[in-house]
Amino acid sequence: MSKFKKSSGGGTPAISTASLPDIVFMLLFFFMVTTVMREVTLLVENKKPMATEIKKLEKKNLVTYVYIGKPKKRLQATVGKEPRVQLNDSFARLAEIKPFIIEERTAINEAERPLMTVSIKSDEEVKMGLISDVKQELRKAEALKLNYSTRKGEVTGS
Repeated sequence: MSKFKKSSGGGTPAISTASLPDIVFMLLFFFMVTTVMREVTLLVENKKPMATEIKKLEKKNLVTYVYIGKPKKRLQATVGKEPRVQLNDSFARLAEIKPFIIEERTAINEAERPLMTVSIKSDEEVKMGLISDVKQELRKAEALKLNYSTRKGEVTGS
């Protein structure tokens, strides 16, 4: 008689799930860090015009956006179909641009204020007269560093 018994085909051991919570929290942390929340809800149509020479903005945290375009279809019954200016999450009159830019400038670190850029995100159907009026208001606010948001493509003559 032997002292040790041979085990008869005990099978494969169960998979350890001890590290599963670590993996889940690591994935959760990854997605929380890399996800960018939308800052502004667009109230205007914004199909950007095409351009051939495009340069990316370096520091997006120093960019203030001014949206110009026709109101979205769901808003046209209340605000009309004429192109409007949108600052943050609301429509604005031209006279409200200067105080908006001054407020945005004061929110930026004083050393980086000269690097502040105003990006005009205009719909391709907007007339240049409204864009010129916006530019005049930006000059009054001493926001002289401008950028026009476009998409890459061939420009067709009109």
